[in-house]
Amino acid sequence: MPAVALPALTPYLVTAGIGWVMYRRIRRSFGRQPWQPGRTVFRLVLMLALLGMLATAAMFLPGVAAGIAAGLAGGLVLGFFALRHTRVEWHDGRPTYVPNPWFGGLLTLLLVGRLAWRWSQGAFAGGAAATAQQASPLTMGFAAALVGYFLLLNGGLLWRMRRLHAATD
Repeated sequence: MPAVALPALTPYLVTAGIGWVMYRRIRRSFGRQPWQPGRTVFRLVLMLALLGMLATAAMFLPGVAAGIAAGLAGGLVLGFFALRHTRVEWHDGRPTYVPNPWFGGLLTLLLVGRLAWRWSQGAFAGGAAATAQQASPLTMGFAAALVGYFLLLNGGLLWRMRRLHAATD
């Protein structure tokens, strides 16, 4: 039996990795979550890096700037409302927060659905160069909405948790 080369397994490994990331992301949208400031700061830095990449894409890819701008604006608005519906509280002597699952879950579902649709239509079959040539304003808009949403939500959560700590000191 011949050995299976890593390039042949790459699509399956990437799919499994994306599935794991999505599972973890969706799991954090439900129920009481322990406050972990280090992770929140890491997510903020990651979202800022992704925002920089989206800004670069808006400059160099034809036709996606309007989709990215609209998606970012929509994501910031959704992040504002999600933050208003997120409770921060002390539970068993530890700071926790309870996110509203509908906002982040809906955005994640929209992006995954859009990527699945593009994948089923063969949009990613030609490699990175072909994918960049056919970048979709809608897909880039969904990605920007997710980035804007998490930027505002994580930044606001960091601010609200600091206020919670200050109120108890």
